Amino acid sequence: MPVQETTLRGGPGTLFMTDLTGGNGPCKNCRLISDVRIPPGAGIGKHQHLNETEYYIILEGSGIVMDNGKEVRVSAGDCVITGHGAEHSIFNDQKTDLRLIAAIITHGAA
Repeated sequence: MPVQETTLRGGPGTLFMTDLTGGNGPCKNCRLISDVRIPPGAGIGKHQHLNETEYYIILEGSGIVMDNGKEVRVSAGDCVITGHGAEHSIFNDQKTDLRLIAAIITHGAA
């Protein structure tokens, strides 16, 4: 599966995303499933979710999530759930890569 270099939501630095749907597009009620690698100093900028829930499943490394204005340290094994109306961002403040699975599930029919 190809790796896409990108910036997201105005966050700093470049991220590396791999689509985990095999190129077949999202599954029913799913807008995104990706393996995301966030190098040191990079991150996903603050954004809000409406009529969907985003899951960050942290696989490797550590970083800072801003969850509705509250700073939370995350590391391998953690799961961050951001629901309808909530805002969040994530930043890698460490010296090694932060790797996570990001899944966005829409509410209602796809």
